[in-house]
Amino acid sequence: MGYLLKDLFFNDESYNLAVQKFRQNKDLTFHSVSRSPLPDTLRRAFTGLKYYEPSRDYEISADFKAEERPEPVAMAMSTGDKEPYFVKGKASFELDGQTHTLTLYQKAGATSDSLFIPFTDQTNGFETYGGGRYLDAIPLGQTIILDFNKAYNPFCAYNPEYACPMPPAENRLKVKIPAGEKEYAKKD
Repeated sequence: MGYLLKDLFFNDESYNLAVQKFRQNKDLTFHSVSRSPLPDTLRRAFTGLKYYEPSRDYEISADFKAEERPEPVAMAMSTGDKEPYFVKGKASFELDGQTHTLTLYQKAGATSDSLFIPFTDQTNGFETYGGGRYLDAIPLGQTIILDFNKAYNPFCAYNPEYACPMPPAENRLKVKIPAGEKEYAKKD
């Protein structure tokens, strides 16, 4: 029994370290002159993004149902324009005693296996960016891991000059997901 508990603790510790490393790398990108979405004045004063504490409760194994024939859609952007994406499938999962479903997309022309998940939840506008957040995940057959600890804000949350996909109505979750990136507090 002791080995089982040690293994469980070690796995959680390793997971938390991996999430922290992911976040440190993102902060380094935001300090970068060439890769940061922050305007120069904010980038110079940038001290790091704010996050919820990592929790394995929000690393969710979901059922993935791929679209047999991915349909193109015109995804609304924060600028009022539309960009082509393909609906690649749906992920269904249990959280807080309810079943939730998210539609997963891939930008037209993308070659990565990673799918794009724009979503909103009940933290938006209170603790997280009001326009929603994003998640990326790679399907593993009929399963996909939705790690909300890696949920992130769109670049337009930091700089209105960016055009960002708006989460579609079917990806508006009626549950709080206190995981991942919090709202960015600008310091002028």
